Amino acid sequence: MMIASVLHLSRADCKALNIRDAYSLHRVVYDLFDDIRTESEKQQAVSSGILYADKGGDFRGRKILMLSNRQPNAPIHGEISMKKIADDFLDYPHYRFEIVINPTKRQSGGGKLIPLRTRENIAKWFVEKAPQWGFEVRAEHLAVGNVSVKRFEKDGRTITQSQAQILGQLTVIDKEKFAKSFQQGIGRGRSFGCGLLQIVPI
Repeated sequence: MMIASVLHLSRADCKALNIRDAYSLHRVVYDLFDDIRTESEKQQAVSSGILYADKGGDFRGRKILMLSNRQPNAPIHGEISMKKIADDFLDYPHYRFEIVINPTKRQSGGGKLIPLRTRENIAKWFVEKAPQWGFEVRAEHLAVGNVSVKRFEKDGRTITQSQAQILGQLTVIDKEKFAKSFQQGIGRGRSFGCGLLQIVPI
């Protein structure tokens, strides 16, 4: 069972929750769900079953999309609307999609991960990686939107995360892999708002 939810926060809610960076938003989202993983599973990077995407907002408030394998609890601040994902939702061959992803590649020789900066490199990387996620994307049906760098404090360390918004059309080539990609997210940084495939059947 997968549940799609939207958390609506007013400006007053954001202030009360002290949302100031990617880590504080992560905390707000994860606090809505019962923690079902053991410490051992967390160390082994077992999926939390929670994905989210910050859709931003304006002077009225903020909206966060969430996808989870369990129902969120009622929030102390804000309002949640939710619906169960239909059983046949992942049975279509083509989808329009949007995603915020952490575009990185490893330096040759198994070196450290380096972020991709230019839209051209990000688009090329995404097209090449797509088959391992169960779908294919044609470059002419792809657009790279906002590219940014997020910095936040976690446990006394400064975390830097590059993010890119990608929009386009995809064709499913491996239904099992595609379902896993939708349910568990793709790429790195999924705990901090990356990796949620927002899809609409064509």
